[in-house]
Amino acid sequence: MTGRLIAVVGPSGVGKDSVMARLAEARPDIVLARRVITRAADAGGENFTPVSVAAFDRMREAGDFMLCWGAHGLFYGVPRSCLDCLRQGATVLVNLSRGVLAEAQAQWPELEVIHLTATPAALARRLHARGRETADDVQRRLSRAAEGLPPGLHRVHVIDNSGALDMAVAAALAALYPARV
Repeated sequence: MTGRLIAVVGPSGVGKDSVMARLAEARPDIVLARRVITRAADAGGENFTPVSVAAFDRMREAGDFMLCWGAHGLFYGVPRSCLDCLRQGATVLVNLSRGVLAEAQAQWPELEVIHLTATPAALARRLHARGRETADDVQRRLSRAAEGLPPGLHRVHVIDNSGALDMAVAAALAALYPARV
């Protein structure tokens, strides 16, 4: 028996962590992957495991990550323990970089993707509100917002999260768990 790996992707500020938390509330069978990040523990946002760059490098060399990548001056890792959850039949929801989707699908061919989008105005408002980036960082992140997904992904659900969070969560639930007729 194998589980279900669902990647949540989209530009910075699109609300990935908020949508993921609400999906997990709605579906208690969902396991939220807790990423390892070279970010300060008090940086806010998602529930993550903070580590130094040196510790991250040691973990990567030891094979502790199912997936890992660098972005925005930080390093991110998905613990290998997520594979164990999948092999036991769990549904694992993970916040991924668009840049590692092809690798994720190579490891788990049944990968599903929730691609969250939002208007540039909504993204800018959210990035400024969270207060983690400088004005220049916000502009860099906004310039990357329109980047697409890699070709060849099999199951992609595009969800607009420009408006109310409840609407995006309802759309994601409908896409992932369509009513059986």
